[in-house]
Amino acid sequence: MTFQTRTSIPEEAAKQGFLAVAIARVVVAVRGAASVVERWTRAGRSVVTPLGWGVLAASVVALVLGYGLGWLELAILGWGAVVALAAASAWLVGRGAGAIELTLPVPRVAVGESAEARLVAHNPGRRRFSGARIEIPVGRRVVSRFVPALPRGGTFDERVAIPTERRGVVEVGPVRTVRADPVGLMRREIVWSDVRMLHVHPRTIAVSALSTGFLRDLEGSPTRDLTASDIAFHALREYQPGDDRRYIHWRSSAKTGTFMVRQFEETRRSRLMVLLDLAADAYEDEEDFELAVSVAASIGARAIRDARSLAFVVSGRERLRREPATRSEPGASRAPAPTAVGTGGAPRRRHAAIAELPTASRDRLLDALCLVEADDRASSLADTARAAAESVSGVSLAFVVTGGARSVADLRQAASRLPLGIEAVAVRASAEGEAAARSIGGLSVYGIGYLEDLTAMLARTASVA
Repeated sequence: MTFQTRTSIPEEAAKQGFLAVAIARVVVAVRGAASVVERWTRAGRSVVTPLGWGVLAASVVALVLGYGLGWLELAILGWGAVVALAAASAWLVGRGAGAIELTLPVPRVAVGESAEARLVAHNPGRRRFSGARIEIPVGRRVVSRFVPALPRGGTFDERVAIPTERRGVVEVGPVRTVRADPVGLMRREIVWSDVRMLHVHPRTIAVSALSTGFLRDLEGSPTRDLTASDIAFHALREYQPGDDRRYIHWRSSAKTGTFMVRQFEETRRSRLMVLLDLAADAYEDEEDFELAVSVAASIGARAIRDARSLAFVVSGRERLRREPATRSEPGASRAPAPTAVGTGGAPRRRHAAIAELPTASRDRLLDALCLVEADDRASSLADTARAAAESVSGVSLAFVVTGGARSVADLRQAASRLPLGIEAVAVRASAEGEAAARSIGGLSVYGIGYLEDLTAMLARTASVA
């Protein structure tokens, strides 16, 4: 008769307790190593590679099974993996003895002009700067360069080309060095500079002065409003208490025997408005839109150069505004206005939205034009012209710049939304099209195929006016 021995409950509990203690110690060790790595590499961003994560997981499994099952060889392999991870972390400690700077010699260029960023690495310390691989984000791509080892006082200077084929704002940087251990368990990115912005302006062309031929009175246009002091003389009237004695007309006062004072017509300085149509359906392709932006930028830049009062308006997206409820008298009927019903069932009316770009300087205007894009949901040209007329006052000359897909009827409708007395000029941009100029019902319509056609059109209008 044989007897089968069984492990007692206290022995099984002891084994399970030992296994739990081993797992807890491994977890504490891994957390401690992670905190050390984070503290060492706080100056940069550390990334554990997929291989590093695999080694870390293998070390945890090896240590747990090694101590749990009593396999000494497996435990040694686990601790060997931990030592490899620690060595990889120690490899990434420090920033090196060098310094790296990124600058933009020219922060603003026009489309097609050459632009570059300057990368300077120098070693001001006593230690030798070991070579490093550098990554520089340029727009949507990343440029890689290798900086060689630099002795004390050594300098490495290199230029990085920036693409300027399209109008916009190109983000350059930040410069970062990428360091990795020889095995490839960890890599560390150290950021050395901030992000630099390169503004790629639309191409502009020099045009003639906009005041010639359009506005004959450079000081301002007289209005029907009368004032006591101005430039444009209107008439004489009897003196009233409170009038300025400097404007007494002594010769007329001597003839009539009553004090007579001069009365003037109030003059207001003329203001020029440029309205750029951003509706996508107004342009046949992207080249037409870029040509329109260049035309509007050229006119605006010339107005700023001439110190003219300028308002630069672009069309925005239509907005739904809730209409207030109104009471109607019994028996009265009215036609419903075009509205859109929202989720709450309340009527809403579409209102055109516009945006006015800064015109304090030429660079600020062109910087803002770097960000404008054609929009499928932009307001119609007529609604944009009406909104611009309501928000911009004192305009005497308006340029409406749009694409070749706009019909003449659309241009006349937009011009009719402008206040009376404003001279309107419509410019239709159609890339590589024929230049044409005609007048329809008092509206001057220019067809521009190339940016250089704008100079001839404005000079022709100035000679005729």
